Amino acid sequence: MELLSYLALVPALGILAQWLAWRTRLPSILLLLAFGIVLGQFIDPDQLLDRLTGAARLAELTGETSQVGPALLFPLVSLSVAIILFEGGLSLQLRELREAGAPTFRLVTVGALLTLALTAVAAHWILDFPWRLSLLLGAILTVTGPTVIGPLLRQIRPSRRVASTLKWEGIVIDPVGAVLAVLVFEEIVLSQGASLNFSATVLLLTKITLIGTMLGVLGGFFLASALRRYWLPDHLHGIAALGLALAMFALSNHFAEESGLIAVTVMGVWLANQKHMEIEHVIEFKEHLRTLLIGCLFILLGSRLDPMQVVALGLPGLGFLAIMILLIRPLSVFGSLWGTALSWQEKAFISSMAPRGIVAAAVSSVFALKLQQSHGGDTTHLEGLDEQAQLLSTVTFLVIIGTVTLYGLVSGTIARKLGLARPNPQGLLIAGADAWVRRLAKALTDLKVDVLLVDLNYNKVAAAKMDGIRAECLNILSDHAREELSLDGIGRFLAMTPNDEVNSLAVREYQSVFGRAETYQLDFTKRSSADSRSLSESLSARVLFGEKHTFSSLRDKLNDGAVIKSTTLSDAFSMDDFRQRNGDDALLLFLLSPGGNLQINTLDRPLEAQPGDTLVFLVSLRVEG
Repeated sequence: MELLSYLALVPALGILAQWLAWRTRLPSILLLLAFGIVLGQFIDPDQLLDRLTGAARLAELTGETSQVGPALLFPLVSLSVAIILFEGGLSLQLRELREAGAPTFRLVTVGALLTLALTAVAAHWILDFPWRLSLLLGAILTVTGPTVIGPLLRQIRPSRRVASTLKWEGIVIDPVGAVLAVLVFEEIVLSQGASLNFSATVLLLTKITLIGTMLGVLGGFFLASALRRYWLPDHLHGIAALGLALAMFALSNHFAEESGLIAVTVMGVWLANQKHMEIEHVIEFKEHLRTLLIGCLFILLGSRLDPMQVVALGLPGLGFLAIMILLIRPLSVFGSLWGTALSWQEKAFISSMAPRGIVAAAVSSVFALKLQQSHGGDTTHLEGLDEQAQLLSTVTFLVIIGTVTLYGLVSGTIARKLGLARPNPQGLLIAGADAWVRRLAKALTDLKVDVLLVDLNYNKVAAAKMDGIRAECLNILSDHAREELSLDGIGRFLAMTPNDEVNSLAVREYQSVFGRAETYQLDFTKRSSADSRSLSESLSARVLFGEKHTFSSLRDKLNDGAVIKSTTLSDAFSMDDFRQRNGDDALLLFLLSPGGNLQINTLDRPLEAQPGDTLVFLVSLRVEG
């Protein structure tokens, strides 16, 4: 019963922590670790597993420390990390490498080696680690945190080239860092020789890379073929992808340790870039699973962390963290990206985004356990390392907490100061550029609100540009639109074409970009549940401007002489004064606060104006006059 309660509590706390992070706009990992550390003061997962397996009693009789709990725990952690990296691979589009390919390659090769070397030197001189342990820590800390970088990039919305570079680095560097850790552990930590056997290291690296890549391609090709030939029913697509990814991970690791992370990443990239089968439903399933696993893993690993050990690192620990953030990351970025097309502002921002995440926590914990278990055979050269092994996890968690806190708090400000992002993007991407939509866009543009119109009709787009409105002649449903549109400063999507079916498809397409809360739709005519020709409610987004107002009714009002105007409320000109002057039929469309926040009038949340707010509204001239 104790295990059942613990297994139910961990995911519940994980989801609660991530919900609180969303509400407070704090990095979720901080709250997850905090929840895990607090939980660890009441329940130690290692001791819980030891008691349930009887290992605790055996250890008590023999006088030895039980390792059964961690030995059972870390295979589950490894499988969970594999799923997270598989989902990360599904988000990588090869087309992004046109801009981010060279910088990404340099960051995960030259940058990773620079990080390893500099981190090892810092660990040796600041933390007084032996060189073998310092090199292992350096390899582990080459990884960044894609599970942290992804949410930060969505929140900051930097320029596309920088975002693509950081996303690719964050996912690809994880298997690279794990492989580096294996090489260091096998060839340096466990080696009895004083010098590195270069040929053995190259052979091991080649073996790991080839096996992982080959099995990843094989798994991706097989699954894509199965989906394309309809060998699987739809309800098994997600779970079949999960099962095959785990099988490839285990098989790859059987032939070469840690090559499984390469296999699942390559498999995800292969599936994401095949053109024969739509896999959005598979990606959505994996995103939900990743969210659950991240919550569980951080709470689980956090509950194994002794906060007093982190505190015991003292000033040397803080000095090491400062060197990692202020010196090692900038040197590795500027050193590896020297001569690339990236500007110094882009390099500076990349230098300010290297939070460590779940892979660093898991890998450090696994290798700490391996060091503690390295008692058999001729391992006298490891004397003293096994006692210091726990420091690997402690220092890694210190770096995770410190980097996530700092980068989460300052990266957005740095991006805006460097001109790579805008604070709180309030702009609108509008599908449709009919005459009355252009008049609405013009009114918003005059108020300094970013508006981008997209329409297939060249004459409508040309007319918008003549009015000084940003517009593109594209099919809003095409892949080209999502790839090429510059969404700098854009935070919402409004489907306002005269075609309800196009609007609904566009909304579903862009919900993954802006979220359900920031996608809106305007029906062409009033929807009726009794009308068999009406679209299903499940295909709609948030309804614009209220139930009585539709595309056709607004178009007709403007054709009959109504105008779109703006006015600012004040203490002397209240909402009652506005109604008295413009009549009760004046339709509020948008509200712009003094701080620049744009609110949209919707069926589910009508506007509530205050003094200082600027109203954008539609009013009939005969009422106004």
